[in-house]
Amino acid sequence: MKTLSEGRRMWACVMGIFLVYAVIFILFEDYDKHFLQTFDEVSDWHLLLFSIVVMLLLGLLLYHYAHKMDERISREQMAKQNEMRRQLTQNIAHELKTPVASILGYTDTIIDNPDIEEKTKLQFIRRANAQARRLTALLQDISTLNRMDFASELLTMERVDVSTLVADIIEETRHSVETKNMTLCNYLPEDISIKGNWSLLYSIFRNLIDNAICYAGEGTTVEISAEESDTCWAFTLRDNGAGVSEEHLPRIFERFYRVDKGRSRQMGGTGLGLAIVKNAVLQHGGQICAKTADGGGLQFDFTLQKSKLPRGSIS
Repeated sequence: MKTLSEGRRMWACVMGIFLVYAVIFILFEDYDKHFLQTFDEVSDWHLLLFSIVVMLLLGLLLYHYAHKMDERISREQMAKQNEMRRQLTQNIAHELKTPVASILGYTDTIIDNPDIEEKTKLQFIRRANAQARRLTALLQDISTLNRMDFASELLTMERVDVSTLVADIIEETRHSVETKNMTLCNYLPEDISIKGNWSLLYSIFRNLIDNAICYAGEGTTVEISAEESDTCWAFTLRDNGAGVSEEHLPRIFERFYRVDKGRSRQMGGTGLGLAIVKNAVLQHGGQICAKTADGGGLQFDFTLQKSKLPRGSIS
């Protein structure tokens, strides 16, 4: 069923109120509520006809105003969306420019200097390869967000064993955790099962864990836990690291927003990880928020519905 626009909802409400008023006030003579008696005088029917004409004229006027109001709202929304697209395009261009420029710089140096030392040449090739991998990760993240924004109805929903999925991610990141002398504690129950998209669920937990590994700091502890309710699972992922200033918390899920731009790029981040997490959580009927953990550090609280069909197309 098509949802009424804001202007048409206003028109329907006003006309509904006026119609109820007309039925109660015009069709009945006795207004002291002792009894109800329909009128039968000609003048009363003339008054009824006049009231109907006034109601129709008022309805046409209000409908015209509602149409203008819908057009104004549509223009404002379109302008806002265009501005968001413009900013997103600028951000994408800026993010793509850095790795592309680095790759060209390294390869041009190798081409222009055929007698360059093999050690130096290998070093440049490795740096170019690292930038190419960063570029690939950025394009993959952009593709993931576009898929959620414009093709969410095409997502495959299946029964996913989240406990096993998270255990696999912990195994995949074990080397990074050990390299930074960190501790990753998995307190999830062994029977978490959610009907959702495996790829997006993987992105949620992998991006949050990677974010903690990158920014919590060496020697820190990361914990992940969950509690079950009738309709959803409530997850918490926290660390006892440096945390994020309160001023940045409301914006960390924005695309390409970075608390420390230089440090984020140095860590190899694309600036889209947490945006993917938020959109993926919304796709599974949940909510997510970030806050300062008790005792310091960063904490993410989010929910995932046990059985959720993909929503129609974020925000």
